[in-house]
Amino acid sequence: MTSVVYVGMDVHKASFSLCALDKDTGEIIRETKCASDPKLVEKFVDRLAGELEPSTEFLAGYEAGVLGFSLYKSLQTLGVNCVIMAPSTMYSSGKNKRVKNDKMDAKMIARNLAANTYRPVHIPDEEDDDVKEFIRMRNTQKKSATRIKQQLGALILRHGFQYQGTKTKWTQAHIEWIKSLKLSDTLQLAVDEYLIQLAELIEKIARYDQLIEKFSHQERYEQPVSRLCCMKGLSTMNAMTIQVEISDFERFPSAPAFMSYAGLNPSEHSSGEHTHKGSITKQGNAVVRTTLVEASQALVQRGDGHEDNWEQGGQYG
Repeated sequence: MTSVVYVGMDVHKASFSLCALDKDTGEIIRETKCASDPKLVEKFVDRLAGELEPSTEFLAGYEAGVLGFSLYKSLQTLGVNCVIMAPSTMYSSGKNKRVKNDKMDAKMIARNLAANTYRPVHIPDEEDDDVKEFIRMRNTQKKSATRIKQQLGALILRHGFQYQGTKTKWTQAHIEWIKSLKLSDTLQLAVDEYLIQLAELIEKIARYDQLIEKFSHQERYEQPVSRLCCMKGLSTMNAMTIQVEISDFERFPSAPAFMSYAGLNPSEHSSGEHTHKGSITKQGNAVVRTTLVEASQALVQRGDGHEDNWEQGGQYG
């Protein structure tokens, strides 16, 4: 009869904590802490294999986090069977919440592996992963631009200026109004620097958007992206983001399963005859959830699903 040993790994940038658990007995066979080198995990598994029955199989697992898919790929190359576990789906006892350290986390991961109380993270192919990283970089720049607008708007308001034009801000007219304000030399320098940073970011984002549009016409993306764009409110950017984050929609057996993955299903706190549905759980893929929520809000607010004016062209608007 084949025996299985589960190796829980609490992984960090500089170190790994490993815990090997026997499925049949529930016994912790061995624990160790080592440098963050996949070859040391292989050595740990090989040493255990030499002490146990030849038919013993091993399954290692770690929580999705800072190391992404790199550790998984390295271990697979070394012949160590591995899974990446979605943290929001894993069981954690009250003891783990009271006493938390790397050793306890490794044990918790090993027990989740043995009990199958987790969901594995989907591993995208290299091209999807690369495009996903590019889109996430673009979205980071967009957040930076939004933050600069907020900071500049707050600075202007603190000094007693309020825009009396249309409700829509960050159009060319709004920018010209900011430039026309009578400010001290030092304050004018600060405003000018904000405007320069904003203009540079908008130019970068426009260039990134052109590249992503080009990616969307590649053979592997053109059909799925065009299908997603048939949904009202979803732009090419939204569709590409969702496509590379999901990769394979067939892994969801139903619409509720997809909603659960994105954290868009309602939370619940019920007991006995009392049933209470709360806000969405916000567990799962935050990028997919944010993209869908923002697309819905754009559709409701503007009716066209398009992005903010300042991204549509020109220097600011």
